[in-house]
Amino acid sequence: MRDTIQTMRILGFFVMSFTAAAAASAADIHPIVEAESGFLFGTHLEGKWLDAGKTAKLMKPGTEFRLYSLTAEAGSAKGGKPESSGEPCPDTVMVPLDPKPRKAAVGIAAPWNALPRVPRVTATTQPVYIKAARDFLTSRGLQDPQVKLTQVLRVDLDGDGEEEVLLSATNYRTSDASGGIHSSASAGDYSFVLLRRVVKGKVRTQLIEGEFYPKAKVFNAPNRYRVDAVLDLDGDGTLEVIVGAAYYEGRWTTIYGCAPDKIEELLATGCGA
Repeated sequence: MRDTIQTMRILGFFVMSFTAAAAASAADIHPIVEAESGFLFGTHLEGKWLDAGKTAKLMKPGTEFRLYSLTAEAGSAKGGKPESSGEPCPDTVMVPLDPKPRKAAVGIAAPWNALPRVPRVTATTQPVYIKAARDFLTSRGLQDPQVKLTQVLRVDLDGDGEEEVLLSATNYRTSDASGGIHSSASAGDYSFVLLRRVVKGKVRTQLIEGEFYPKAKVFNAPNRYRVDAVLDLDGDGTLEVIVGAAYYEGRWTTIYGCAPDKIEELLATGCGA
């Protein structure tokens, strides 16, 4: 009898400890959503990035999200219960947001300011960046590329006082009837997001995400890329780069960490047929 009581006490201790740990984790998580769709990226917890499925199990309805556009905080919204987005993407987790965001790109349930340094939108006609883009395209096999920059953003990613530059460019020579992205790529087509920064005293141009077509490809569903936001999503003071991608029947958004030694995909969400 004494052994049974002791066993029950031990089991009770472990149950209480597990419950307390789970409650603490739920209280400490900071879920991240794509604002327009409500698609859940996941969260950063105890030094690790958790995907949407694991994050959804820790969330509670009524989570308050701070919303951000590319250059400003854009209000707030409350999240409902995480659920499947349904067909054609049943594995994509969605968090209904109320009110539905209009001009925001990303929402995060966090107490810190996720936009401590605001990107500066600058002219896409600057010769230095046109040349940088042309040189990069040539290195990817495109002969005499047409450089069509769509974004030039200046922002201090790591808080060291020196600005980095994000370049987005897209040149798709074919489009569908509505002016959107065609299902095939022509020779010379491309879309990319590049990071220009000083590493060990030298300017480097690094690819964050992109596609390049020296030769035409049929029904390959090319993607168009651009920077949706630049935010501190884990509270460490360093900004992550959020890249939006779209193709003719779907869209994805990816969060990238841009450490000096590597550019790494951290979390992604989206849906497409």
